[in-house]
Amino acid sequence: MPKNRMVPIILCLMLIFGSLPALESARADNGSVSITATSLNVRTGPGLSYPISGSVKKGEKFSIVKEEGDWIQISLGGSKKGWVAKWFTAKEAAKTAVSPAVSSNTKAAGNVTVNGLRVRKGPGTNHQVLGSFSSGQAVEILSYNGNWAEVSSTGLRGWVSKEYITVKESSSEAPPASTKTSGIVTATSLNVREKPSLNSGKIGQLSYGAAVTVHSQSNGWAEITYAGKSAWVSAEYLKISGKPEADSGKAPAPVDQFTGTVTASQLNVRDKNSLDGKVIGSVSKGQSFKILDEQNNWVKIEFQSGKTGWAAGWFFDKKKNGPVAAPSQSVKNSSVSMLHNGTNIRKGPSTGTAVIFRANQGDSFEIISVEKDWYKIALPNGASGFVAGWIVSVQGTAPQIERPGAEKHTKNKTVVIDPGHGGRDNGTTGVRGTLEKTLTLKTAQLLYDKLRAAGTNVILTRNNDQYISLGSRVSSSHYHNADAFISIHYDSINDRTVRGMTTYYYNSKQKPLGEQIHSSAVSKTMLKDRGTRFGDYHVIRENKQAAVLLELGYLSNPAEEMLVNTSQYQEAVANGIFEGLARYFKNK
Repeated sequence: MPKNRMVPIILCLMLIFGSLPALESARADNGSVSITATSLNVRTGPGLSYPISGSVKKGEKFSIVKEEGDWIQISLGGSKKGWVAKWFTAKEAAKTAVSPAVSSNTKAAGNVTVNGLRVRKGPGTNHQVLGSFSSGQAVEILSYNGNWAEVSSTGLRGWVSKEYITVKESSSEAPPASTKTSGIVTATSLNVREKPSLNSGKIGQLSYGAAVTVHSQSNGWAEITYAGKSAWVSAEYLKISGKPEADSGKAPAPVDQFTGTVTASQLNVRDKNSLDGKVIGSVSKGQSFKILDEQNNWVKIEFQSGKTGWAAGWFFDKKKNGPVAAPSQSVKNSSVSMLHNGTNIRKGPSTGTAVIFRANQGDSFEIISVEKDWYKIALPNGASGFVAGWIVSVQGTAPQIERPGAEKHTKNKTVVIDPGHGGRDNGTTGVRGTLEKTLTLKTAQLLYDKLRAAGTNVILTRNNDQYISLGSRVSSSHYHNADAFISIHYDSINDRTVRGMTTYYYNSKQKPLGEQIHSSAVSKTMLKDRGTRFGDYHVIRENKQAAVLLELGYLSNPAEEMLVNTSQYQEAVANGIFEGLARYFKNK
């Protein structure tokens, strides 16, 4: 691990991340806390960017009003409340929790709290929208991953922001579904595994058309009987009785949710969502259509009475129907910060409109509205302008816009993710007790889900707390002929003021991969940039594939250790690595 010494600007770092939107824990009267710091500032909101309203002393106890991320709102007596940092408190015995926890293997019931909640293919805004849910709609919660919940309702299954789901308390735990159904294998050759994981051992194969009995389903896997024993196969490659087909029309598409107006002079309509599709008609500039479905940047429309087809979504100006905006369009008390000097502010939400203002890195502007992939912002002279959403960072409740289409560059690629350390090898230990091996696995699993949802063939060198030799990690990269190998680590040094992110490569073949991932991850997280550099590490030195080793922050720095443990940081860094991979594959 690098040993360079740098002078920190911890306050600046915390100001930036203190303003990231925190997820509500939605707990009230949830026990009490005692203060562990000698003197602890009380703030008006859940973040270091909020003003100090007072202070409390070590040993004092307060009732918990609610929690948001790494902050706790406490009752100060009467109607007075304030926010304190959770890591300087000790939680005491809590009363009955309002929201039961949902583990990755536990199903629970919940309800949608907003209209038009977008359902996505994977855990992140860069994934395709599959449909939407209405306020009050009942859902089954299948798993959590960072800020996202995997849910299912009326035939539609996907990922939603868990901020907009409430979990219902159940009086008794429901037994796992055990109703048997029949299934037919739709793949040429389908691997049979011991457990529902790609990293589980293969015990056989099934051929196309083979009939199986499905005993249960869990997170995309189907339990079957093979050679007299319980086994698992990917449900994606089974046609299961009673399971809606992808294009059966049974899943609720976002009908009447959006209208698209054609922006091209003449636009072909095809029989499938690809340029390989047969042209079955055409539409003209200015025509408007209800968007029936949206997949891979293509939209399905009824272009003639009774006739539907697919057209390229980037030639449509999409608008939300009705008075209720989608939850992701909330911009109250939100602002954007510029990531680069000389950022263009334009007259309209398009690169084809005139530049009316230029802003520099760190400049902040209030968001007025979100239009397509652009933010409408208030300028200092009282006018307004537009800035592209993917070149700024957001503070507040407004959505962070991602540049569309990243997933198409990672589809069908093979990526090996290597969570550093594991088992008897803890890696480094943070000043607050964080084990590197635990955090690397958390980051790797979040990245794994994002890539899988984008159609990437992903392999984890470990998916639990087990020791894996360095040689075995490299062998996995060679065996799978990886298009990219990513080793995930967190750093440590004796100097507690050192902070930031570093990416290592060993040879010139690996350098482009390191540069793209590093640039994207730094941009998403705003962590101090310590550069992309040569590193003599076994997993990249002995690797014949494009391989990099990432050090995603210093656990030896108290402020950075707290930061990298937050769900907001984990979401940001996983998105950054994902987009960096997409840029790398796009440029190859």
